Amino acid sequence: VQIRSDKDKEIHIRYSITGVGADQPPMEVFSIDPVSGRMYVTRPMDREERASYHLRAHAVDMNGNKVENPIDLYIYVIDMNDNRPEFINQVYNGSVDEGSKPGTYVMTVTANDADDATTANGMVRYRIVTQTPQSPSQNMFTINSETGDIVTVAAGLDREKVQQYIVIVQATDMEGNLNYGLSNTATAIITVTDVNDNPPEFTTSTVSINPSARGRTDTQRVRNSWMLISTVSLSRPLSAGSRKWGGMGLPTTTCTRALLHSHFAFSQPEGPREKIQHFAAAVDYEMNRAFMLTVMVSNQAPLASGIQMSFQSTAGVTISVTDVNEAPYFPTNHKLIRLEEGVPTGTVLTTFSAVDPDRFMQQAVRYSKLSDPANWLNINATNGQITTAAVLDRESDYIKNNVYEATFLAADNGIPPASGTGTLQIYLIDINDNAPELLPKEAQICEKPNLNVINITAADADIDPNVGPFVFELPSVPSAVRKNWTITRLNGDYAQLSLRIMYLEAGVYDVPIIVTDSGNPPLYNTSVIKVKVCPCDENGDCTTIGAVAAAGLGTGAIIAILICIIILLTMVLLFVVWMKRREKERHTKQLLIDPEDDVRDNILKYDEEGGGEEDQDYDLSQLQQPETMDHVLNKTPGVRRVDERPIGAEPQYPIRPVIPHPGDIGDFINEGLRAADNDPTAPPYDSLLVFDYEGSGSTAGSVSSLNSSSSGDQDYDYLNDWGPRFKKLADMYGGGEED
Repeated sequence: VQIRSDKDKEIHIRYSITGVGADQPPMEVFSIDPVSGRMYVTRPMDREERASYHLRAHAVDMNGNKVENPIDLYIYVIDMNDNRPEFINQVYNGSVDEGSKPGTYVMTVTANDADDATTANGMVRYRIVTQTPQSPSQNMFTINSETGDIVTVAAGLDREKVQQYIVIVQATDMEGNLNYGLSNTATAIITVTDVNDNPPEFTTSTVSINPSARGRTDTQRVRNSWMLISTVSLSRPLSAGSRKWGGMGLPTTTCTRALLHSHFAFSQPEGPREKIQHFAAAVDYEMNRAFMLTVMVSNQAPLASGIQMSFQSTAGVTISVTDVNEAPYFPTNHKLIRLEEGVPTGTVLTTFSAVDPDRFMQQAVRYSKLSDPANWLNINATNGQITTAAVLDRESDYIKNNVYEATFLAADNGIPPASGTGTLQIYLIDINDNAPELLPKEAQICEKPNLNVINITAADADIDPNVGPFVFELPSVPSAVRKNWTITRLNGDYAQLSLRIMYLEAGVYDVPIIVTDSGNPPLYNTSVIKVKVCPCDENGDCTTIGAVAAAGLGTGAIIAILICIIILLTMVLLFVVWMKRREKERHTKQLLIDPEDDVRDNILKYDEEGGGEEDQDYDLSQLQQPETMDHVLNKTPGVRRVDERPIGAEPQYPIRPVIPHPGDIGDFINEGLRAADNDPTAPPYDSLLVFDYEGSGSTAGSVSSLNSSSSGDQDYDYLNDWGPRFKKLADMYGGGEED
């Protein structure tokens, strides 16, 4: 709202507000612009905490003098549908007699909504979601949508067919609108109670029982020190434990009544297929191998009105006594327990013990795990106590419909040993142990507001009521987050993220958002969404240049990167060319091996030079004999110098091998010699080479006057003292007469 004084045209006026929500607790819920008089709300408001505010607005001049009388401002918080209905109980128990007529009252379920009950936000409506089992009809019950009263809607309730119904009831606000309202569910367990509408009747008049022939089954049980020896079926089942079942008497037999009562007893029918079970106490096989009994069954209570049948029935039973090892059994199988998830390791859950019918054999029962998919449980091998080996997690993949199943084995040490199995079902109640995660993780927005926004939501691994509605908030630190961004709530699961300021430089920004669920206690998580801010066109789409700029690289930076890449590629290319040239030079020089390192005979190439100017005092015409070279050069008539390189076409010669094989060095030298003799382009072109001119005459005598001696008187043994290089000469010429 905006307040304004009509005197603001004459003097400068400053506006202020006082009262609860301004300068009284809760403080600073509202603020006012002292110049323009515009009032703002500073933080989200919750109608369930405070539904209205009474403020007073003041107008003063620059000296603090009152200009106008204070005015009253009444601010009412409009209710939003941010609270889902909550049932008083999660599980409701009720009962109804079998055969009840349609419209019979069963029970009432109640859910409360914290929202405004005068609006649709707080108006709760009920409906039945599922009914299990759906027999004899899928709609056996109905519920009053406004009061929550559950009544029968169809006939056919028969306890002997269906003893219990599980009904899932849903409460939805917004007057039951499933598209906009928030919902919650509860479970209604309806037990069908028995009425005396079935007279007892045995299916057979005589029964012969041999326990050893029946095998080891879990029907051979011990009841208060009695062992099951036979079962007699009734044609019409009766309620287990019901007073309408009545008692059973023993007629006169070949044994006395006291003996019969001390050795045999009869059970109340139980289970889905009601039967009369006969139990025997300490029967001695060596004393009595068989018993003959007559059993009578009757009702203690009269049959229901309108049933005209006999109230009792009899049957004969022949019992043969044998001794067999029977398997242990679990009295409650499947056993269901309920607990919250997350209980610590080592917590005792229950004792899942088995009973061994062979109580007189002094057998020990040992327990072990047969199936524990997640390896969460341990069982005491002696007493069957179940403890947790790990933390139970309802969100695990091993949980099906909130139930975790494990199977245990109970085995005795009889001969032969026998074993029985039992299934433990653990119903895990969800706790708020998973914080919500923000979605999406990345988004794009224009650098100027009012062009587009980012829709955000959250995902939570928990289930109702530990999920939505979610609360989306911006953290106060760093301060730039709230300065640049703002969040607008859409509904319980969605919100919008948008720019608060008029312009934000293009780039990628990490925007932290606090997401809080509706669990008890609530959990929150600070998630970061990467927002790419970029320039946009008129359609609100990010431009190509804007996308590059948003990535954090300017035009200058991109050009510098491209130049660096070109320089790097040029350096690599030059390095490759240099390496190829070096490799080529290395191949051309492989024949020039250091003589110090090579002990083989090699042809060494030395520089050859002609004579200087002072050494040209000779007649080269003596070497020019073209008439004697015709058969070699095959030239045309005329005079041709042979000490110059031929001008004509040069013949092609085979390429000389670069690296000769060490074993073919002789062939290599001969081939090179032939190629040099036949190559007219090879220097020195048969020219006379003068290395030095020492003038005419010499003080030394002619070397031709030296005569070589072949008398063998020369001693070459001193060559042995000249080292290994002269060893070959010493071996050839040394040795005296022995050579």
